[in-house]
Amino acid sequence: MWALRAAVRPGLRLLRAPRVPPAPRSAPPPWPARTLAAARWGRGGREGPGAAGRGGADGRGGRAERDGAESEEEEEDEDEEDEELLRREPLLPAGTQRVCLVHPDVRWGAGRPQLTTAEWQVAEAAALVHTLDGWAVVQTMVVPTKTPEKRRVFGKGHFEQLTEKIRACPQLSCVFLNVERLAAPAKAELQAAWGLEVFDRFTLVLHVFRCNARTREARLQVALAEIPLLWSTLSREPAGPGRGGGSRYIMGSGESWAQLRRRLLREKEQKLRRALERLRARRRLLRRRREQRALPAVAVVGYTNCGKTTLIRALTGDAAAQPRDQLFATLDVTAHAGALPSRLTVLFVDTIGFLSQLPHGLIDAFSATLEEVAHADLIVHVRDVSHPESELQKASVLAALRALRLPAPLLDSLLEVHNKVDLVPGYRAPERAVAVSALHGLGLEELRARLEAAVLAATARRLCTLRVPLGGPELSWLHREAAVQDVSVLPEAGCARVSVLISAAALGRFRKLFPESAARGS
Repeated sequence: MWALRAAVRPGLRLLRAPRVPPAPRSAPPPWPARTLAAARWGRGGREGPGAAGRGGADGRGGRAERDGAESEEEEEDEDEEDEELLRREPLLPAGTQRVCLVHPDVRWGAGRPQLTTAEWQVAEAAALVHTLDGWAVVQTMVVPTKTPEKRRVFGKGHFEQLTEKIRACPQLSCVFLNVERLAAPAKAELQAAWGLEVFDRFTLVLHVFRCNARTREARLQVALAEIPLLWSTLSREPAGPGRGGGSRYIMGSGESWAQLRRRLLREKEQKLRRALERLRARRRLLRRRREQRALPAVAVVGYTNCGKTTLIRALTGDAAAQPRDQLFATLDVTAHAGALPSRLTVLFVDTIGFLSQLPHGLIDAFSATLEEVAHADLIVHVRDVSHPESELQKASVLAALRALRLPAPLLDSLLEVHNKVDLVPGYRAPERAVAVSALHGLGLEELRARLEAAVLAATARRLCTLRVPLGGPELSWLHREAAVQDVSVLPEAGCARVSVLISAAALGRFRKLFPESAARGS
């Protein structure tokens, strides 16, 4: 039995045993109503203790309570299963860490980075490290290389020099190699050569994501993105619990140690995808309700720490939008209602920040969140024009958006907002962009006007005023088929002046159904 328990490594857990309804007691304690409901009705609708006689002889009166209790218990089971999936060990060491940052500087060949320099790549890598509490970069080494995809990343001579420098610094506790992804054999070889734990950009960014994930959806998406790391760990683990000794099979099940580990990992991945699909279904339901209310959605995207949340707070006044000067401060999609000059209510959707060389596995894992961008009516791309690598950041964001396979009209209508212009004296934005300072409120009125024009064009709506008779079906029809902005009652005329945002097709139907009201419109 110890071998089976040992097989469940951090991040992998066996299926939970089904819960058994509690046995009836002669004098039950005064439990809360929710607990009583769960005790009375078992899973699958079976009658439990204490249910006899409720709601009459045939029990029909208790059907609603039973259905509600079953639904509540199913949701509770799902929540418990999700929490079980999220119990896992840290990706990186806890506590204070003294990091050696090693940056491969590709100076030749097709792999040479464009629109950037090694200096700024190192600065961004250091900012990632400093995002973690207690972590500090105590030494930085920029090492030239031509083929960073090699097993040791660097050539023989540079690798030997680097190894000597790392081994000569006893205060170091780990090495951050600023490459997107290290293969498991390469990582093992580097750790053996340097005598320290080595991690790549994917692992560091994933760990930052895990630290910043707050909602269950974000945490589940991070856990799904960790699956490739767990697969690579499998290939480097010993063959069995005895590290080479003992029986080949576990408890006579006919399943070897490696097969058990692979099965558990596949099961975990399937559970994570199912859990995310449930959350995606709930998000679709909320999106349908929003569409029924004819609320346009504006997705706000940008490079991490460009000021998206600050801009949304300035446009909406929503105190729930709390900006933080930190990379990847926003991992969860949040919607904030704001009004445009025509009093049209729109939802500003705050999204996850992008990063240069953002690992594709993270984009795939966060597809449930990023699909909100695809369903928006307009995309606003916020840029930090005070950053020296603003053009590179723009290219990274656009590349990530193209990777989402967004509709071409949505990408073509993208509105670019140049933020933090207060840090660039005399800055003038190009014709298609809007220059603002979200922190100081500069340029917000022009931005609101541009937003309104873009939203109305994207949603094929127009703002018009109609006069409808009081007590007639016209007003109800407009509430159902369009977005009513304002209603002013004119008692002396026996009608109401309705300001409505309506599509051309809906307006045509209104004129056909109610020609008299349409003729009185202004």
